[in-house]
Amino acid sequence: MRAYRFLTGDDDSAFCHKVTKALAEGWELYGPPTYAYDGANGGMRCGQAVVKDVPGTDYAPDLKLGEL
Repeated sequence: MRAYRFLTGDDDSAFCHKVTKALAEGWELYGPPTYAYDGANGGMRCGQAVVKDVPGTDYAPDLKLGEL
């Protein structure tokens, strides 16, 4: 199975650490990052899609992608 996640967060070091942790766990970047102004919070937000091949795992709606 190929798993997909979309990581989001404020434009700060915590977001960079979130993406770095996913990469260290075997996830790969999927496409370019996104960057947009969040008017409700008054700051910039980042997003990055990541994918990971997980052999021997079948998709299920209750699958916890962050634990793969």
